[in-house]
Amino acid sequence: MKLLTISGSARRDSVNTVLLLGLKDVAPEGVELSVFHRLDTLPVFSPDLEGPQTPAEVLEFLALVSGCDGIIIASPEYVRAIPGGLKNLIDWMVSRFEVIGKPIALAHASHRGDDMLTSLRLVLSTVSDQFLEHVFFAHPVDWKNARRNQNPVEAARAANRNARISVRVRGGDSCSADKCAWMSCRHECVLMAVFDHSPSASRLRAAA
Repeated sequence: MKLLTISGSARRDSVNTVLLLGLKDVAPEGVELSVFHRLDTLPVFSPDLEGPQTPAEVLEFLALVSGCDGIIIASPEYVRAIPGGLKNLIDWMVSRFEVIGKPIALAHASHRGDDMLTSLRLVLSTVSDQFLEHVFFAHPVDWKNARRNQNPVEAARAANRNARISVRVRGGDSCSADKCAWMSCRHECVLMAVFDHSPSASRLRAAA
């Protein structure tokens, strides 16, 4: 299973990027999770640059989308709204084929940001009929503690150890734990819920 995670912040010390690196670090066996956080490399979207004129940086990102089974997005809130860089990334996907059929879910690294989340859910439900609004992974990250270690993976591990993790499937049951324990708790449900809605999972079920 290949999952693409996208950080909605281009900030080097972003807690959302740390959260996604943490997910990558503790993902169960069989889950290949990549983190895209270079929103600053994508040019501003323009319909004039679509088709043969699509910039190489955009094509590289779209290749990541094409090669994944599902997408998880974690984003900060800027002025009670979606960060411009993340909205620009989404705009590049709107009229493309790569995102079609790909399930999308949200993660969140803060206890704030409800206005951004509401807006992002509206945008993603418009972009994809596979937006999984009922799947949501909330994990407030204490970056002041995590950043004491300059290695991003070690910082992610520290964030996972020091923060309380909560996972909820909207309209369903909830689970929580004081430590990240993917195989002994139901945190894995977030990753598996994304994959379960993917074209790859559909093909596996058809072949069974």
